Amino acid sequence: MHIPDGILPLSVGLAGYGLAALGTGYALHKIRQKEDPRSDVPKAALFTAAFFVASLIHIPIPPTSVHLILGGLMGVVLGFYAMPAIVIGLFFQAAMFQHGGLTTLGINACLVGIPALLSHFLFNLRHQRDWSNKPVVVTTLSFLGGSLGVLLTTIMATFLLLSMLPAHLDHDVARTGIYVMAFSHLPLALIEGIITAMVVTFLLRVKPELLKSETNHVKSDSHIDM
Repeated sequence: MHIPDGILPLSVGLAGYGLAALGTGYALHKIRQKEDPRSDVPKAALFTAAFFVASLIHIPIPPTSVHLILGGLMGVVLGFYAMPAIVIGLFFQAAMFQHGGLTTLGINACLVGIPALLSHFLFNLRHQRDWSNKPVVVTTLSFLGGSLGVLLTTIMATFLLLSMLPAHLDHDVARTGIYVMAFSHLPLALIEGIITAMVVTFLLRVKPELLKSETNHVKSDSHIDM
């Protein structure tokens, strides 16, 4: 889901850049706390490429069509790496394919990145009561994380667009289009939940270490240089 240039006031676009910078800074701070912050860079690069290409995959949902977002998948698999990865992916989508815009890059990063981080926290509930050893629980949480990413992005974008409609637009027509857009993303939430669950199930079987939480790799106090 991309908000293009010219829809939102410039002040909102600037506020989006500020919020996206805070979110990215927080994510980078958490990444630097890992024992080896560069260890997951190849995985992040791979999923950034997948996120970039996802916007080209359109799914017809009458009376319109939607494209994959994959924010929830990014959050579930990448954790805090998801935020900078999403910013990079959105930048290239806007620059190369005009999906979104440069003035709304910060807003779009927040719309996808914040739900991705929340999906990450949801998926990390698997560590409660040693649920990480129960494939059914892990798969369920990954499905919920993938769906949550789409639902939260849709809710946030719908609220923002409805509250910021430009004066020159026919508001009745614009609202109808926004509502159609929002409801068409409900099936997408189910689809992305299934995709995320399938990816996580596959990784559990072939390379489970790729799903380890950052909380298991944070530097201990004894490693802090004085």
